[in-house]
Amino acid sequence: MNRLRSVVLLAVVALLAFLAGELYDQSSSAQPPSAHGRKILYYRDPMHPAYRSDKPGTAPDCGMELEPVLEGDAAELAESRAGGAIVVSPEKQQLIDVHLGKVQKTSASYMLHLGGLVAADETRIYRITAAAAGWIQEARPVSTGSVVSNGERLADFYSPEFLGAEQAYVFALRSLDRFQENGKESPDQIALTKANVQQCADTLRNMGMSEPQIEELRHTRQITQRIWMVAPVSGMVLGRNIWPGQRFERGTEFFRIADLSRVWVAADIRDADATFVKPGMRVRIVGRSQQRSLSATVSNVLPQVDPLTRAIKVRLEAENPHYLLRPEMFVDLELPVHRSAAITVPADAVLDSGERQTVFVSLGNGIFKPRLVRTGERFGDRVEIIDGLKSGEEIVVSGNFLLDSESRMRIPAADGVVANETDRLANSEKRK
Repeated sequence: MNRLRSVVLLAVVALLAFLAGELYDQSSSAQPPSAHGRKILYYRDPMHPAYRSDKPGTAPDCGMELEPVLEGDAAELAESRAGGAIVVSPEKQQLIDVHLGKVQKTSASYMLHLGGLVAADETRIYRITAAAAGWIQEARPVSTGSVVSNGERLADFYSPEFLGAEQAYVFALRSLDRFQENGKESPDQIALTKANVQQCADTLRNMGMSEPQIEELRHTRQITQRIWMVAPVSGMVLGRNIWPGQRFERGTEFFRIADLSRVWVAADIRDADATFVKPGMRVRIVGRSQQRSLSATVSNVLPQVDPLTRAIKVRLEAENPHYLLRPEMFVDLELPVHRSAAITVPADAVLDSGERQTVFVSLGNGIFKPRLVRTGERFGDRVEIIDGLKSGEEIVVSGNFLLDSESRMRIPAADGVVANETDRLANSEKRK
């Protein structure tokens, strides 16, 4: 009996609890919901604030939960919009990956990255030309781009004018030998004969006979009709204009050979960066197809202006061991630059539309205000701010593109704010 009575009592208690819960839900639904004592006015789409609902739920466009707008928030929204700002909830900031950073005033030391084009040093280019008319008897297989050594035999040729010069040299040598053997000639006569020998050797040298062949002629005293054409320096052949049996005249150019032990590098620099480049500065060269880096020095030659691109061309001079750099080769240049203290921000923090540059400043409590700025030079991943920001201000460095899109949707009057700010920056520029 007691057991039956206990079961009935528990059933009555459960029924009363259920009825009490229903009455509480009905009384709660009759009153507007609130948070921390503030009344909820409506619910809005976090991605498209123009969409409103009287009831909680999900946004029809993105499926996100509708966020409540409280009495204080509505006033805050109205006040912030009047100044061109927007309010973004912490959840949405996380969704669109908003990150903040500080405006800094720092001195900058960074690497200025430039492109360069290797060229042969004009003072180290040698041309092999004909000093007299003749014929090419043999041409060695040396072509444009070949690397040759100093004194390397490139071709053989015949020229009638060499015969008389060779005979005069051999005759002068024999005369000197005869005078020195009999010992009857005076020292002055011997000195005069030696001078004649030297003059004949200089004539052969000026006509194009190489030193090894002149020395061979001095020892053998045998006149030859085959004159050697040899490389005057070690380097790379830049041009070739010769073939067997070729009939040539005085002044014909056969080879152009560049000594590449030292080369030039032409670097294109913007006007704004040209002030940092001084003669004597050291520049690092990195070949795009090589791992090894070289060092170059800024020449004291005045920079030139490219007539097409209007870029300033600065000449660098570099030692070139093992011919790592070749003419017409593109290289990367790294120039150390040191700047005085200036206000800078991350480059990603600036939205550049082409006509204006905008940075979103954090005012706290999820309020972000777009502000027009005037930018200066960019170095590395930072940009100099000439006007519009102060050191220590907190700005958006990531997610600002989505903030800008939302700002344009939320604030129809933003154009007027931007126009006023543009006028302010323009007037500031004129005063400077």
